[in-house]
Amino acid sequence: MDNFTTISDEQLAAKSQQGSLDAYEELVRRHETKLFHFLCLKLSSREDAEDLAQKTFLTAWKRIELFRCDSKFTTWLYTIAGNLAKTELRRRKRWHWVPIGPSDDDERVSFFEPVARDLMPGDRSDTTTVHGSVIAAIHRLPEEFREAVLLRDLNGLSYEEISKIINRPVGTVKSRVNRGRIRLQKNLRPLAEEVIGNLSATA
Repeated sequence: MDNFTTISDEQLAAKSQQGSLDAYEELVRRHETKLFHFLCLKLSSREDAEDLAQKTFLTAWKRIELFRCDSKFTTWLYTIAGNLAKTELRRRKRWHWVPIGPSDDDERVSFFEPVARDLMPGDRSDTTTVHGSVIAAIHRLPEEFREAVLLRDLNGLSYEEISKIINRPVGTVKSRVNRGRIRLQKNLRPLAEEVIGNLSATA
């Protein structure tokens, strides 16, 4: 069996295009956690994030022959995820949807395994207040700022990659990231002052 852990995403994508499921599963392993966190914060729903992460990887697998191996795989993957998330958010605005049970034709494919509960942002018990406040502050950002900050600061993508994913100029991306960060700093300042005050009191 090939050792896929030492080769690039783009090389794995090329092998996937040749029909290697093992190569594609390595791509999933590399990116599933960060992609889940991105979608979770974007959609404000763990369940929807899990569903769309799985759908993203399934869509990417079905369309893998369309990927150009001279480009970045993460750019292509997050473009798919972003488009699916936008569709879901538009659907929410049109309908107040209440699930009444699983669909008989809802097939599950095991490319993506749901992330463990302890990886859910904001769920760690010892830092619930601080982490929860950060997550809430991210949720309060306008959509265009939230998306840019998540892609840059959570997922570590370059400005050029983000530009391609959201189809906006690099200058616009930088502006949205900076403005999003400024809003986060402003929203989190009271929490920071409280934490510093508590540390000073116990010093």
